[in-house]
Amino acid sequence: MKIICISDTHGLHNNVSLPDGDLLIHAGDVTSRGTRQEVLDFINWFESLKQYTYKIFIAGNHDFFFEDAIESEVKNLLPDNLIYLNDSGVEIEGIKIWGSPIQPEFYNWAFNRKRGSAIKKHWDLIPDDTDILITHGPPANILDKTTTGLNVGCQDLLDVCQKVKPKFHIFGHIHEAYGTTLTQDTMYINASVLTKKYEVRNEARCIEI
Repeated sequence: MKIICISDTHGLHNNVSLPDGDLLIHAGDVTSRGTRQEVLDFINWFESLKQYTYKIFIAGNHDFFFEDAIESEVKNLLPDNLIYLNDSGVEIEGIKIWGSPIQPEFYNWAFNRKRGSAIKKHWDLIPDDTDILITHGPPANILDKTTTGLNVGCQDLLDVCQKVKPKFHIFGHIHEAYGTTLTQDTMYINASVLTKKYEVRNEARCIEI
């Protein structure tokens, strides 16, 4: 299966160039201000991408609508061919995928959790047989360095990744840390398509499983 990975489009999705594939994954920050109208615009675009058999996305820290809306409201907005994950999973052609929008506390953005027990309880939900993990934020010290030189990823998330050993961990959030890192067990992918200056410069990442 050919999988295309993107993240952090922030409402600029129409400017993103996408290769063909079987599955498209978006790792959050689909909007800029998190309004309902921005969400509708994204959903209409995402649904229109007919070259993909499957399309999955999670929310990110800009996507306030998804944090504030009740579950039924979100479900009513989504066409049947889109999959939205929120501390939940799906199995596609035998591939087990889990997605979560949670990230360590960062100003007053959406889906913030304090480091430690408050965020760990979300990571503890990740099944041990996960093949592809999608989170908005990065794990600690992996593609998480800001322009000021700080590593801002989550240690508890890294601990769970090292236990679960997903084949792929896809995330974004830190635009300037775009890229891939391969360990013995997992390929880590920061799929942010926008730069630190919110310019669409980075290419979608392509993987096969």
